[in-house]
Amino acid sequence: MALVPYVENQLPALSKLHNSSAQFRFANHDLHLTQDWKKLGVAAVVWDAAVVMCIYLEMGKVELKGKEVIELGAGTGLVGIVAALLGAKRVTITDREQAMDFMSANVKANLPQDTQGSVAVSELTWGEGLERYTAGGYDVVLGADIVYLEDTFVQLLQTLEHLCSDTSVVLLACKIRYKRDTDFLSMLKQRFTVEEVYYNKQRDIHVYKSWKVPPQRDL
Repeated sequence: MALVPYVENQLPALSKLHNSSAQFRFANHDLHLTQDWKKLGVAAVVWDAAVVMCIYLEMGKVELKGKEVIELGAGTGLVGIVAALLGAKRVTITDREQAMDFMSANVKANLPQDTQGSVAVSELTWGEGLERYTAGGYDVVLGADIVYLEDTFVQLLQTLEHLCSDTSVVLLACKIRYKRDTDFLSMLKQRFTVEEVYYNKQRDIHVYKSWKVPPQRDL
């Protein structure tokens, strides 16, 4: 969501994020993701949460084949690319406007020609212009390391509510760094059922599965 770069000399441990590319193998494909920290900051590097989300998707715990999928705060587009390679019927990969060209280039470079038609890259700032996205129109909503800016929590929750039907599944991959991260999970639990479905100890990343709480009916 945020495109503000970190101050480079304050985070020496994150030096790998300053590499111009990152390589992975998912869904039987070798993927080469361009990174551009200096231009787009946190939106243009592959974070551990995205890698862990891809690992979880490969496990097949959530059905993707034939499903309408949308990724929020996609950054490099890795998670959406892997969802498409795993057979999703259509994947909408979203981030803010500044990341569109960068994300589109990664999608084009990493998806076979016959798969590219099932993927759309689209601008989405949470809570804004939601009418451009079909209400309840997505079977699976994906987000990797998107819970970190407290000022966006209300808009993110609003966006999730708009995109999800009663049968939609939300998958969030998160590193729990601060109290505000658990505060968002508490907010989410007011509208969604939330359960932790996977934990990657090596990278300290949690994956949460959520779905809308059904409305209470008057007796």
